[in-house]
Amino acid sequence: MNFGITIKPDMSVERIVALTRQAEACGFEYGWIFDSHVLWLEPYPMLTLMAKNTKKMRLGTCVTNPATRDITVTSSLFATLNLISGGRMQLGIGRGDSSRRVLGKKPVTSAQLEHAVQAFRDLTGGKEAEYEGQKARLTWASGGVPPVWVAGYGPKVLDLAGRIADGVILQFADPDLIEWCVSFVKKGAEAAGRDPKKIEIMAAAPVWLSDNVELGREHVRWFPALVSNHVVDLVSRYKPEELPASLTSYIRDRGAYDYLHHCEVDSSNRNFVTDEVTDRFCVLGNAQAHIEKIQRLAQAGVTQFNIYLMCGDEEDTLEKYKKEVLPKFKS
Repeated sequence: MNFGITIKPDMSVERIVALTRQAEACGFEYGWIFDSHVLWLEPYPMLTLMAKNTKKMRLGTCVTNPATRDITVTSSLFATLNLISGGRMQLGIGRGDSSRRVLGKKPVTSAQLEHAVQAFRDLTGGKEAEYEGQKARLTWASGGVPPVWVAGYGPKVLDLAGRIADGVILQFADPDLIEWCVSFVKKGAEAAGRDPKKIEIMAAAPVWLSDNVELGREHVRWFPALVSNHVVDLVSRYKPEELPASLTSYIRDRGAYDYLHHCEVDSSNRNFVTDEVTDRFCVLGNAQAHIEKIQRLAQAGVTQFNIYLMCGDEEDTLEKYKKEVLPKFKS
């Protein structure tokens, strides 16, 4: 099991750098950052600083999309960052959520996402790519092609990820739902003649390490509310029997979602989320409870557990994981 962190760039530049350095020192192998340029700080200057302040940590977006930023721009950014970081960049990409919806725009289609991934690989590899009917090439790109992680929830995107991705990003820590998602990844991989075991699976979620579970719930309840935006999109595109009730039923009492308060601990966006859903989607309790749940995630196919560092106890969480959780998986 690898471990990563994700930073929401709504804090000071100095603290983002400090958290990244602390996470690497604590034994975390991956450092990710949200890409939602209207809501928060621009992630690419942050990734540059994160790269200059780490030695081995692999870094990337969790996640970007091919509409907010032209894929030629994203390719140039990552090719440049790969040179700066010594080949440590990772592309996390999806159809688009907060960065699109806050502007009143819809996510891209799975076909557009697939085309973007191919163009990204060609361009960062210094090859000629097909771009809107024209040929494009980054002749200077020489730092290697960054691994591509595709984020998704629905069968179509998960099948796509199985066919083309190096890794898959799943935003929850529910082992049963992870198994459901991984089944589509495996089908896509097998249909494309790929070995499913070579595809990395990430579970990304906030955590709260404490005996006080009730307090922890109040710090992470915002997260299932975030996920609900993707669930609403799924419900509009699939028949009820095609999706697990454990994923869709909790949005029945969901009201309007305010993206201007996206991922905020105290936001009213979270009010409809029950304790049961919060416990399933996040990781709560003492160290042993965290270890046991991460072990269950590993059994479901997860190869990287990614902590969303945005609950108000970031430095403390890193130290607790260093002392109480990571040794169990690193020994």
